Amino acid sequence: MRIATFAGFSLCGRSNRIENAQLTRYNAIYAKYTKDRFDLTLFFLPTAGEGSAKNDRRRVPVFRKLVYLLSSLLFLLAGLRNALPAPEPDPAGKRLAAMDTREKLLQLFLVTPEALTGENTATEGERLASALRDTPVGGIVLFTKNLVTSEQTRALTAAAAGAVENGLLIGVDEEGGTVNRLMSRLGTTWVGPMYDYRAEGPETARENARTVGEDLRDHGFNLDFAPVADVWTNPANTVIGRRAYSDDPREASRLVAAAVEGFHEAGVLCTLKHFPGHGDTSTDSHTGAALVDLSLEELEETQLPPFAAGIEAGADLVMVGHLTVPALDAVPATVSRAVVTDLLREELGFEGAVITDALNMSAVSALYEPGELALRALEAGVDILLMPEDLPASLNALESALESGELTMERVDESVRRVLTLKARRGLIPG
Repeated sequence: MRIATFAGFSLCGRSNRIENAQLTRYNAIYAKYTKDRFDLTLFFLPTAGEGSAKNDRRRVPVFRKLVYLLSSLLFLLAGLRNALPAPEPDPAGKRLAAMDTREKLLQLFLVTPEALTGENTATEGERLASALRDTPVGGIVLFTKNLVTSEQTRALTAAAAGAVENGLLIGVDEEGGTVNRLMSRLGTTWVGPMYDYRAEGPETARENARTVGEDLRDHGFNLDFAPVADVWTNPANTVIGRRAYSDDPREASRLVAAAVEGFHEAGVLCTLKHFPGHGDTSTDSHTGAALVDLSLEELEETQLPPFAAGIEAGADLVMVGHLTVPALDAVPATVSRAVVTDLLREELGFEGAVITDALNMSAVSALYEPGELALRALEAGVDILLMPEDLPASLNALESALESGELTMERVDESVRRVLTLKARRGLIPG
């Protein structure tokens, strides 16, 4: 008797015990759910004079059950395949695959219009659009000087957004209170310092964020550098002060989480800042080094809870402050892998985009040249480089690091994908 093998099993038997029509049916079933037709009659090719009638009677039911079992498994696998949801489209992956090296690196920068146009003050849409076509960065940030009227602002943001193929983050600092751009210049809905609303609870925090977000979106912005997740634990701290939602970490956590929800209801990306917490410092990182002299346990108890709550609520970005935390690292958080990767990514589980505070601030610009600072931030785990002091020098440094192998394309792709995912989430690039 001839032996046939299938999927690692050796089977033997006689074909005259299974009708030809039945074998044809099994072959048709198999052919329907596989690319190649397999002839089941191979299991039952007899040779003359082999076997006894008694053995045939025992074997045939076993073979028939095996064939039925095989058919059933094929039907089951086909049903599971049809029942599984179709893979979701990956617009970020498609865009990433189509980019060259320069395009990828530019996605990592978020700069002022003036860094692109060379003007002292950029207010005209077409000039900015032309500069963006030449240097398609990942995003821009506007300040009060860029805003003249609501009509002009809408024209400026629309022209900028329409100039690039891979979407444009258009951000602004609109916290409420003393840190605002549109409220004072354009007369949008006034919202005071967040600290003043702390007793009104999460619903007010949500409503305030939604109001701010709706005004931003109405003027063409898609990203706010808010809410402030710092806890005002040091009364001597003036750089944060009433910008914070509370001086109590538990209360701040509830209010920050509600604010994240409000921004999302308005359709605007939001940013938790300034990680790992600027509320206990006594100096301003805009003008010099800012020290957070707390142990890791103290950080976890007093500074990190609002960030954890905001991340849980779905915050899109986290801004890392230029804060030095000796308990974690001797260098500023912006360039610290211990802070960005170990603490923010791994301990708090943040999967969104990490952005630096402005890289032209003295706390870091006094320590590193622009190109070195950009590279160190990426190596620490940062995704978006905000307002480098010298964009061409920073870009050249990253290109050189790629050529030398100091920076890998895998690392660049990781951050670019996060940037593009942000854009896809808000519909800035088509699916």
